[in-house]
Amino acid sequence: MGRELCAVGPGSQLEIMRLKNKIAFITGAARGLGRATALSFAKEGASVAVCDIGASDSGLASEIEKAGARYAYFPCDVTKSDQVNEVVKAISAKLGAIDILVNNAGITQDATLAKMTEEQWNAVIGVNLSGVFLCTKAVVPGMIEKKAGKIINLSSIVGLYGNFGQTNYAATKSGVIGMTKTWARELGPKGINVNAVAPGFIATEMVRKMPQDVLDGMKQRTPMRRIGEPQDIANACVFLASHEADFINGAVLSVDGGLVL
Repeated sequence: MGRELCAVGPGSQLEIMRLKNKIAFITGAARGLGRATALSFAKEGASVAVCDIGASDSGLASEIEKAGARYAYFPCDVTKSDQVNEVVKAISAKLGAIDILVNNAGITQDATLAKMTEEQWNAVIGVNLSGVFLCTKAVVPGMIEKKAGKIINLSSIVGLYGNFGQTNYAATKSGVIGMTKTWARELGPKGINVNAVAPGFIATEMVRKMPQDVLDGMKQRTPMRRIGEPQDIANACVFLASHEADFINGAVLSVDGGLVL
C-alpha cells in the first residue's frame, strides 16, 4: 500500500500520508509484525509509540527517524495493568492523545492438550488475551473523549479454525475475535472502529527458522503458493487505521493468501 498522489499544479504532485498527525500505539513492536507495522505507520505520517517486554527496541528508533516521524519506546509487560496504564499516560504526555491502538503483542507455548501445563496455558492467556483487554481498556477513555479512534487486534487463522498443539493460542485468538466484535458494538456509537486482522503463514524470524520441508508445506497449502511477509500484515493495519476504513467495524480481515478457502 503506497501513499496517494494528488495533483496540486501543472507538473506537480503532492504525497498524501494517510496517517498524518495521528498518534499510534503498537504493542509487541520490537520485532516481527509489530515492527513492520510501526515502520509503515511512520512512513504514512503517524507519530509512533511502541512497547515490548524487553529493554531495547532492537534499533527500531533509527529506522523510524529516517521516515521523519516522532517516536517513543517503552518497556512494558502488557499483562500488568499498572505498567500499561503508566505507558499510556507517558505516550499522551510525550506525543499526544492516542488515535490508533494496534494490539500485536503475543506469544506461543505449544503443546498437545494432554501435555500442556497450566503454566503454558496461563502464560499465553495472559499476554494474548488479558494483554489485549488491558491495553484497550487503558486507551479507550481518551478515544471516547475525542469521539474517534481506531483499534486493531491481531488474531490469527488459528483463531478461526484451530490448530493441532495450540489449544492455548487458538483459544486466545478466538477470544480476540470475540472481544473485537463486542467492542465494535459497544464503541462504534462513540466513533471508535474496532477490527481484527487474522494472519496466515507469515515469514517472521521464527517461521524462517523452520525446516525447509515445513516451509514448502506451508506454501503448498496456501493458494498463492507463498508465505506472507510481515509487510502484508502491516499493509492491512495501515488500511484499517486510515480514513479509508471509517465504515469498517467489527470485521475480521484474513490476510492469508487464501489459506482458509
